Amino acid sequence: MKRLFTIVGAEWRYWQRSRLALGGALLLAGLLIATTVLTTLRMQGEAADRAHHQAEAEAVFLSQPARHPHRMVHYGHYVFRTPTPLSLFDPGLDAVTGQSIFLEGHRQNTAMFAASGAGADLGGFSWLSPAMVYQLFAPLLVILLGHGLIAREREAATLATLLAQGTPGRVLLAGKALALLSVVVLLLVPLAISAGLAVRAGEQALAAWALFGAYLLYLVIWAALALLASALLRRRSAALATLVTLWIALNLVLPAVAASWASNAAPMAGKLETDLAMLSDLRKLGDGHNANDPAFAQLRADLLAKHGVQRVEDLPVNLRGVVAQFGEQKLTETLNRYARAQAAAETRQAAVLANQGWFTPFLAVAEASRAVVGTDLAHHHRFLQEAEALRYAFVQGLNKVHAEKLAYSDDVRRSGDASAEERTRVDATNWQLLDRFRFEPDAAGSRIARAGPQWLMLCAWCVILVGTGFWAGGRLKP
Repeated sequence: MKRLFTIVGAEWRYWQRSRLALGGALLLAGLLIATTVLTTLRMQGEAADRAHHQAEAEAVFLSQPARHPHRMVHYGHYVFRTPTPLSLFDPGLDAVTGQSIFLEGHRQNTAMFAASGAGADLGGFSWLSPAMVYQLFAPLLVILLGHGLIAREREAATLATLLAQGTPGRVLLAGKALALLSVVVLLLVPLAISAGLAVRAGEQALAAWALFGAYLLYLVIWAALALLASALLRRRSAALATLVTLWIALNLVLPAVAASWASNAAPMAGKLETDLAMLSDLRKLGDGHNANDPAFAQLRADLLAKHGVQRVEDLPVNLRGVVAQFGEQKLTETLNRYARAQAAAETRQAAVLANQGWFTPFLAVAEASRAVVGTDLAHHHRFLQEAEALRYAFVQGLNKVHAEKLAYSDDVRRSGDASAEERTRVDATNWQLLDRFRFEPDAAGSRIARAGPQWLMLCAWCVILVGTGFWAGGRLKP
């Protein structure tokens, strides 16, 4: 054990004397600190803004004066998805998938987003986040510090001396690995701080630890690659060139190829094609604003027979409101069918991309990070589903008011009769049917379970590389 710590101390003294190592470490530290501070401030600001806008939207909706209930259906309501506490480290798909939706009757609007707001912080590097810095640039520092761990000893002819003095190759390799691992732990300090802030903001500690563990595994993989290259290649220049080539291949080339592969392996129908097919299906449902539409003839006949009357004026409910309820139900079923098909296609494509983590740890840690943080595709889909459930509930609630509280005779004459129009306005207390919308991430256990396959990929990379390192240590030669 003493010999191990002697090796670790020697490495740290060498790195302290190396201007290149110190410069690289300071540059990465500055980048990590800058992105952590700016992303934390931005996401906290966005969380406060979205919570404020959500409360304001609810207050504005509920404060509307007496109106015809169908006017409130079209007046609509906004819902916002507030960032998760850990999104201050990894915003994930936050700026891409959309964070607000306008809810109204007869349609499902797409989520809206404004990614340009993040651009003011880092200019052309607005895509940078602490997570991206760890995924892309932290491995470069590990490569810089680790490529010469063994090759430097071989070039200086000290490796032969160390082995001749009785230092086993595996012990030497273990000491070098321990030194590099201590650097990895230091690199993760900003992540630990971000995780602590997230826990203080309400995040579950289990999720924070899982996020820390995923990035620890990722950087251990790069440390093992650096150590292996240094042990197996005779010159530092060859080790550095090999590791940089691996970094380009694993972090830049393969992810781009994987994204293209996923698009081809799980193709999705185009928006124009989908919209045309959906509009064709919606036209067959009839116009919910027109109670005399032939599509609702059977509904009218059934309603008259049920109540034993001959005229719609004699019904105890307003036919126009009943038609609005029925039409909205059928329309929503059709819209949901297309929404489910779209979500399923996106999920299939994302799954194909996620499986490529077996070939590059970059994709594995990125997917695990988004899943644990709660900024992945699954959370976006749940946001859409919960927003749609709220939309349907408040629209049908208003349609029920339309059917039960308005007289049919007044409803059909309200456009040309001021007194009838006045009677079709219902009291503002009817707007209280709107439920408060608060989107919360899944429980920590569910998020970690969703990241399970990526954890397996990262662990497999670690086991293979550590096993190869153990083998290389036993065969270490000057």
